[in-house]
Amino acid sequence: MADTVIQRLARSRGRDLRRRVGDELAALREDRELSLREVGRAVGVHPSVIARAEAGEANVTLETLASIATALGAEPSVRLYPATGPRLRDRVQVRLIETLLGALHPRWRARLEVPVYRPTRGVIDLVLTEPRTSEVVGGEAHSEIRAAERQLRHAAEKVDALPSAAGWPWTDGRPTVGRLLLLRSTAATRAVVNATPALFRAAYPGRTADAVAALTGPAAAVPEAAIVWVDLRGTASRLLDGPPRGVTVGR
Repeated sequence: MADTVIQRLARSRGRDLRRRVGDELAALREDRELSLREVGRAVGVHPSVIARAEAGEANVTLETLASIATALGAEPSVRLYPATGPRLRDRVQVRLIETLLGALHPRWRARLEVPVYRPTRGVIDLVLTEPRTSEVVGGEAHSEIRAAERQLRHAAEKVDALPSAAGWPWTDGRPTVGRLLLLRSTAATRAVVNATPALFRAAYPGRTADAVAALTGPAAAVPEAAIVWVDLRGTASRLLDGPPRGVTVGR
């Protein structure tokens, strides 16, 4: 069974959490001028476990983490922040991304909720990479559009900030960077796009059909920026091959 967006998101957040904790462990150990062997001896584990924990590569138990922190003179703490909520804002947005991931060709690699820091801070909903062709695509998913100009501007700024993301560029060669806007096809969303076609065409000038072909097929390159539409009907969902009827942007 294919992974769900939530499962992929959990793995992504788990990697980030292990990396942050590992950095803190390494800093504490170095401040106290202790070797990996000394910490391992105090905790009762092999030094390689400490090294992997510091590198963010080990799924250490909370008990082991508490033991390492105690040996380093630190007070371990785990907190959850339900008030902040996930970046993926609603179940419809999750379904949009799941629909795209389900149709995505295996040549693409997907990363969810990618934080960027410079020159603007934010989180990109979805980043797709094609290592062979060195393509990187930053995508935003919206079940509705509330402030088109601001949303489009911020989406572009976040993609421009991708070089500040951890692990950039995820490809062997110099990457080409594109943008994708994933929209739910509803009367309200289509009306917003049709009301300001010049705005959307300037931000996403690529053909929708070309973008879908590149994302679902084995060879084509993704346009520099394009809109992809998703049709949701009950429990069924599908990518549209082109813009919905009546929408001229992306044709």
